[in-house]
Amino acid sequence: MPNSKPSIYDRYTPGLSAEPTDKPAYWFIFLARTGQLLLNQQEGLAAIPVAADIEDLHFTPVRSLYLGLLDGAPCYAAEAPEITEPLVGSNFLPLRALYDQIDEDLFHLAGRALQMLNWDDTHQFCGRCGSTLTLADRDRAKVCPNCGLSHYPRLSPAVITAILKDGKILLAHAPHFPDNFYGLIAGFAEPGETLEDCVRRETMEEVGLTLGEIRYFGSQQWPFPHSLMIGFIAEYASGDITVDGEEIEHADWFSPDNMPNIPPKLSIARKIIDWYTDEYGSSV
Repeated sequence: MPNSKPSIYDRYTPGLSAEPTDKPAYWFIFLARTGQLLLNQQEGLAAIPVAADIEDLHFTPVRSLYLGLLDGAPCYAAEAPEITEPLVGSNFLPLRALYDQIDEDLFHLAGRALQMLNWDDTHQFCGRCGSTLTLADRDRAKVCPNCGLSHYPRLSPAVITAILKDGKILLAHAPHFPDNFYGLIAGFAEPGETLEDCVRRETMEEVGLTLGEIRYFGSQQWPFPHSLMIGFIAEYASGDITVDGEEIEHADWFSPDNMPNIPPKLSIARKIIDWYTDEYGSSV
């Protein structure tokens, strides 16, 4: 049932400190506080700016962090000042709008870069004693030199669930969804609950349904701002659809041959919906 796409780690090796190399580096450059990624007007990996040093791209970064190796070459995250003008043949584009337009591995690595830059920006000082933090030597963390507290990048787990009933799938429309599209029930896990508990709670809160069996589907990082989406398939058990009117304004059961406007290809929501249409399309 889960998709079998090759791992990003077939191309990318995480790292904490750069080793000497004669290869120019890939730079995932974001305009300060905007979430806009600098891309060349080219396809695939060629869209990512390349330079031996960030100064070669004609700006001084607010911050930069080593990410590791991409296809054997070093890669970095960098934050450009808000006044930075893109070079000829490149442009700053919103990362969120790119997730169905660029290579999936590059989108995921760009998301990692954005999350790391946001973490570095918001973790300059210790939350316990106020001292200036330093980067840890052996872990992706910051350490307080005064009290010893470690500060790791924030990650917020969220569930996203396809609910099935008699060969149909429950799809819901939220007020903030663009283009009148319908997606899956989703929400953030709370302290003290399992992911399965979260699936059941979010489903009851948003559409008033009780679930039976719950199966894991797959996961996707989602850097807006620091989520990890965990996908599930769940069987309907009981109840009538009753939307909460806040998170969800309309929901209904759909068959594979009568689908509404659905999320773009790269999202895990679309991967789950595509699995459903492939699995149930010939039997409904």
